[in-house]
Amino acid sequence: MKYYDIYDFNGIGYEKLFHHRDWRVAVLNYIDELEVDALKYMEAHNLTDEVFVLLEGSCHLFFAEVIHDEIKSICALNLEKHKVYKIPAGIFHTHTLSHDAKLLIIEEENTSDQNSPRIYLTEQDKEMIKEAYERERNV
Repeated sequence: MKYYDIYDFNGIGYEKLFHHRDWRVAVLNYIDELEVDALKYMEAHNLTDEVFVLLEGSCHLFFAEVIHDEIKSICALNLEKHKVYKIPAGIFHTHTLSHDAKLLIIEEENTSDQNSPRIYLTEQDKEMIKEAYERERNV
């Protein structure tokens, strides 16, 4: 009799580990497109909350106040290891990861590009992200 399953991912980027009924569990490791200078968009998940747990390294979450599909302000949060962070449905966000980061992500299995609108970042938006990143790093 098998009592448990083990899942792990040590590659680059995002990998779904498994899903159960309506939920999936994934790991996100460092990927260069999540460097602060390489960010291209912020997204919101319309149908589901999303849960992040930082296992290793560091991760900065960025949240945008959006009015009429335009980013008005951005704030940053430096995640603490082993704490559970729930981002409610409809909140625009993105994140950066350190090279040694491992982030556990839990979300509904139906989360997809079709129900997760994106706002592509302007140069002004990118400057707001960099400023928020620097403020949070210096706290």
